[in-house]
Amino acid sequence: MKGKGFAFGAVSIVNAIATGKGAALGIRLKTEAEVELIEGSEEIDIKIVGCDCERDKTLGKYIVKEVLAHFGHKNYGAKVTTKSEIPIGKGLKSSSVAANAIVLAIVSSLREELDDFTLINLGVNSSIKAGVTITGAFDDACASFFGGLVVTDNKDRIIKRREILMEKNCILIYVPPEKAYTKDVDVIMLNNFKSLFEEANLMVMRGKYWDAMVLNGLACSTALGFSTKPMISALSAGAICAGLSGTGPAVSAVCSSDKVDDIISVWSNLPGEVISTRINNEKARMVD
Repeated sequence: MKGKGFAFGAVSIVNAIATGKGAALGIRLKTEAEVELIEGSEEIDIKIVGCDCERDKTLGKYIVKEVLAHFGHKNYGAKVTTKSEIPIGKGLKSSSVAANAIVLAIVSSLREELDDFTLINLGVNSSIKAGVTITGAFDDACASFFGGLVVTDNKDRIIKRREILMEKNCILIYVPPEKAYTKDVDVIMLNNFKSLFEEANLMVMRGKYWDAMVLNGLACSTALGFSTKPMISALSAGAICAGLSGTGPAVSAVCSSDKVDDIISVWSNLPGEVISTRINNEKARMVD
């Protein structure tokens, strides 16, 4: 019993940790998952292509158990393989995207069908149990699953606003060498900036997404101790907006195509790499 699924990445517009309400934007970076269910086995083997870190495999095991339990299956093991264009531990929603892709692949292998929000919530539940998220990252999961811009209440798990954005704008992502996992974040420091995150949420509900992204980036960077130099230099080079993604350390910038070279140039002296992608409006799905 085999199945495949894929989902797309996302970047932060507003971080949800301090307020429980967040916003994220889908991007074209993709994660693919292949699952083989093995009847009569208890073993769950997780392989992340290009990554041998055991802590990054824990989420996959929780997802297998969560989805099989949802359908009442107790007598299956699984082999799960994921292949991703999204760097792990950089604030680029790699866990939420992997969760969506793996859930879809397992449901496909079972030849079952589920509505979109049940699929998403199985991944969110697994992420909470695995300890890879604080709020459940419902905003990130929805941006990954549906694409476009989503504004959510993560506590009640509802989408408050969703928009399809023009794909002509480019997304540039500065990815520093270090990793920063959400589970290790200083929540108290983020809570100290709660009023700014509340203001950013009001901005995004009024349609001022890019202003909200900048305010969120400044607040998150200051609270978590990351330099604002990458986002300020991107804005100075003509970016429409820029800000820290997730709990860092990656910084994303939205820009027109004629500003791409200028922004890459100001980031060229920073350690790490620059990823170029675009806004995604395509849904995650199973692969036949």
